[in-house]
Amino acid sequence: MSASFETNPLIERLPEHLKQFIKPQEYDEYTPINQAVWRFVMRKNVDYLSKVAHESYLDGLRKTGLEIENIPNMYGMNRILKEIGWAAVAVDGFIPPNAFMEFQAYNVLVIASDIRQLEHIEYTPAPDIIHEGAGHAPIIANPEYAEYLRRFGEIGSKAISSKKDYDMYEAIRLLSILKEAEDTPQAEIDAAEKAVEDLQNNLGALSEMARIRNLHWWTVEYGLIGTVDHPKIYGAGLLSSIGESAWCMTDAVKKLPYSIEAADQSFDITKPQPQLYVTPDFAHLSLVLEEFANTMALRTGGLSGIRKLIDSAALGTIELSTGLQVSGIFSNVIEHEGKPVYVQTTGKTALSYREKELVGHGTEYHREGFGSPIGKLKGINLAIEDMSPRDLRAYDIYEAESVTLEFEGDITVTGEIITGSRNLQGEIILISFKNCTVTHGDTVLFRPEWGIYDMAVGKKVVSAFSGPADVRSFDLITHVPSTQTIKARKTEERAALEKRYQMVRDIREGRSDASLETIFHDVSEHYPNDWLLSVEIAELLHERRDPMLHTVLDQLERLKTRRPEVAHLIANGLDLILEKENA
Repeated sequence: MSASFETNPLIERLPEHLKQFIKPQEYDEYTPINQAVWRFVMRKNVDYLSKVAHESYLDGLRKTGLEIENIPNMYGMNRILKEIGWAAVAVDGFIPPNAFMEFQAYNVLVIASDIRQLEHIEYTPAPDIIHEGAGHAPIIANPEYAEYLRRFGEIGSKAISSKKDYDMYEAIRLLSILKEAEDTPQAEIDAAEKAVEDLQNNLGALSEMARIRNLHWWTVEYGLIGTVDHPKIYGAGLLSSIGESAWCMTDAVKKLPYSIEAADQSFDITKPQPQLYVTPDFAHLSLVLEEFANTMALRTGGLSGIRKLIDSAALGTIELSTGLQVSGIFSNVIEHEGKPVYVQTTGKTALSYREKELVGHGTEYHREGFGSPIGKLKGINLAIEDMSPRDLRAYDIYEAESVTLEFEGDITVTGEIITGSRNLQGEIILISFKNCTVTHGDTVLFRPEWGIYDMAVGKKVVSAFSGPADVRSFDLITHVPSTQTIKARKTEERAALEKRYQMVRDIREGRSDASLETIFHDVSEHYPNDWLLSVEIAELLHERRDPMLHTVLDQLERLKTRRPEVAHLIANGLDLILEKENA
């Protein structure tokens, strides 16, 4: 299946740390029942959503080449998505939020290639190809929405997470796997649900990632568009759920005007949503996104941005006013009058400028961490980065000079200057010292015997964000999920039923003239609880005007009584078959 990765150049330009999540689609592993589930959902969706979805949905189905009859093949999807500037890759269930959003920033749809079981045909908390393929893919054919999705990924991938965010991701991934797997003991599901609930109740202040994931949920996944009184559906979670797409249009679901306040409205993936947000148009989505981005450390920087990185205990980056970027795991910040005056990383660190690592300042050189003062010199209004060559000479900031630099906040750097590095505007961004001592009051921060001291230059921190400035600086090939998706068990009984689904499929597609009557009686006798195959048989009998249709309909009526939990699904399937006749 490697060809499915080669048909779209957007996939080739993905960085390696994203490619680690891609897996082959294994199209041949989709069973006849899987295909029947796809077909049922798509037929029902196209019929119903043509009335309640945003106009881009049906148009997008045509443009993206999604078929009603067959689960989409990634090879074909990529060939067609290429025409609208997007690509698609298959992954195994939920992937970490930052990675998911970074894929979007590269115009690449992440598609969980598994498909929900027949028992969960209406809704599954696990991402699957119905949700991703039939939900997300059609709407990106709308250029305005596609740009929103790309921009969301670009901004969202920079959001700073907390340790609890990753715990929540793992807990939700496990819960979705257990709920989708067949015959999972209820005790295991209950324990997983409690773990998610406990985390949700103890998240504390929401991180940037938690808040922007809320925005993603209430727009990309569960968004409505139009007016509060007459909304249309565009969110992929609604477009791919034949149950919730109908439920959301009732008065039981509260409709709210979409605003930045949605960032603080958390969600529960295991239950239907009690409220949804309505955007007047796709342009409004982008306005709210930019409003939120203005609150992020990505744009505000400062002391709070550094503290967010420290709290995350994960790889992040600060950018100074000179453009110098420091990437690593931040462990400490010294503040003075509400401003950072010294910042420290622990372990491998890299220095970059404009997302490109500075030569000689990678993680091997700064493998023990990095620390530097930030801000202005004490008693001098002119920052080092703003000094002219004459100013620098006047303050002995000059190669081969021994100098003592006293920064605001009682940070002192004493040593002999070796050299300096400048940015493209001519500003000094880095000064290297030998025989250097750095102190904060009586505390020694750097000693001469530790080697060369590299001091970042910048009067303030203008940005702080998740991940490295230059993705090539760090080995990011680390994704080892704690859980794996669980495939449906292959039993002799299931294999025999699958064979009968395939026989009906072959009849419908003109590849077989087997007896529908024989198949129906066989299914009725040996698989009395299966409903979908009988609905498919009824469809073919109706097309043929075969009087045996009444026998099948009678059996389905009895099944509705015996299995009330699927009665509405049977009715939905029959409505699709008989609606033209009733009309």
